[in-house]
Amino acid sequence: MSSERGSVSLVAVAIIVMLMVIAMGAADVARVLAASARAQAAADAAALAAAQELAFPRGRQPADVAGDYAAANGATLEACECAVGSTEATVSVSVDAGPMLLVGGSRVVIARARAVVDDAGG
Repeated sequence: MSSERGSVSLVAVAIIVMLMVIAMGAADVARVLAASARAQAAADAAALAAAQELAFPRGRQPADVAGDYAAANGATLEACECAVGSTEATVSVSVDAGPMLLVGGSRVVIARARAVVDDAGG
């Protein structure tokens, strides 16, 4: 009977290790989801800002305005298809999700958004 005394300890250790792995995976997923939401909000804001600059020019390049709004929302502007004289702005931004616990390394989330200037008066 005394030969089985340590078996409960091994099962407990295995369960604790499994729970730690699950918790680390859940933390990684939560980190990526939060970065994804932040990236989409930044992309939306940048696209709307660029479209506003296209509709009501204030003397700045739409891409510069989009970059400012992306940075203000914690993102980096990757691309802006928003030529002066056009009626739509399409932007792509990236957000660093930070270091991952389970898989190691860092992940970058990319989001895209499009805003169109509607000429309702004409």
